[in-house]
Amino acid sequence: MKKRNLYFILFFMAAMAPFVSHAQKFATKTGDIKFEASVPSFEEVAAENKNVSAILNANNGELAALALMNGFRFKVALMEEHFNESYAETAKYPKAVFKGKLEGFSLKALSEKPKQFTLTGELTLHGKTKKINDVAMVSVKGNTITIIGNFMVKPADFDIDVPKVVSKKIADEVQVTYTFLLEE
Repeated sequence: MKKRNLYFILFFMAAMAPFVSHAQKFATKTGDIKFEASVPSFEEVAAENKNVSAILNANNGELAALALMNGFRFKVALMEEHFNESYAETAKYPKAVFKGKLEGFSLKALSEKPKQFTLTGELTLHGKTKKINDVAMVSVKGNTITIIGNFMVKPADFDIDVPKVVSKKIADEVQVTYTFLLEE
């Protein structure tokens, strides 16, 4: 009976093969996202997460990225603790997700020299979703596509409350920088 089931599964997979999309995918689990919310004359408010997952469909330019919020590392441990417990509330909102598209993307048009593409999509963070527009720099070398860019977000847009006691020490707009080295 087991052998018969195996043959059925193999037959089914072979029969369905022509109907399965053959999208060319590039991915990473070590993408890098940094954010900077510093203001002059106060201690640096910045963090980095080097374990971001991202995937690019090279056939149509669709890009998705997922960052675990407790993966952001700060220079000051107390800042990291406050970020996780009070601001990002990582126990309740453990991840940030971006889903979007590199407009006009073409793998054939890429070279080692970075080319600009408009990146549009939605960022879901802290239970809220907002539209993001950016100009990403994209290049290819061998089997690796590099995507680099940055955009600004406002904590208030994601219902992240900054206590008045520290509000002058944290920028109203946060610069987010990303670097993805995606491999086939």
